[in-house]
Amino acid sequence: MKIALTEFVTLDGVSQGPGSPTEDTSDGFTRGGWLVPHLDELFVRRTSDWLDLADGLLLGRRTYEAFARDWPQITDPDDPYTERMNSLPKYVVTNTRTEGSWHPTTVLRGDPIQTVGELKAQPGRELQIHGSARLGNALLAAGLVDTLRLVVAPVVTGSGRRLLDHPSGPVGLQLVRHEVTANGLLLLQYETVGAASVAEYEGVTAFV
Repeated sequence: MKIALTEFVTLDGVSQGPGSPTEDTSDGFTRGGWLVPHLDELFVRRTSDWLDLADGLLLGRRTYEAFARDWPQITDPDDPYTERMNSLPKYVVTNTRTEGSWHPTTVLRGDPIQTVGELKAQPGRELQIHGSARLGNALLAAGLVDTLRLVVAPVVTGSGRRLLDHPSGPVGLQLVRHEVTANGLLLLQYETVGAASVAEYEGVTAFV
């Protein structure tokens, strides 16, 4: 399977608390909810298309617990994501849990790079990381992420946890698709092309 990392970020790279002021207030963050004013039809359609590619969700413990609390409570039959989010296999990377409450869930214990690498070797389409920025960043640095999808909101929060704040090494990214929504969201899709110096890759569009 391929691993696809999907993240919502601000222009200054913050990925914390996109959905609401109370979504993630860790470290005293008070500026959550920055994505919501910019949501529009194209955003919903494209993120739904991305979810269609998933054969499973790969999550860190904190994101898993938040999702397990919230997604089963959504009962709107017209919600474009709920049925798939609740029914897809979930894989949670943690050494502090032995089982999950959001079925079907598999707990991946031990070294994250090894356990995720073994899961990635299984046949299938995409394992998708949603949120779980720490896990995504670690797997990106380890060379396990194949696709990076960013939704960039036209806002600067000035504080908050950043997605790519302290990577352990350079990662080459090639831009393969980009769109701009009516409300100013940038929808960016990159494929990883390996860790190297800029000079070693032609067509590399970004390094993190």
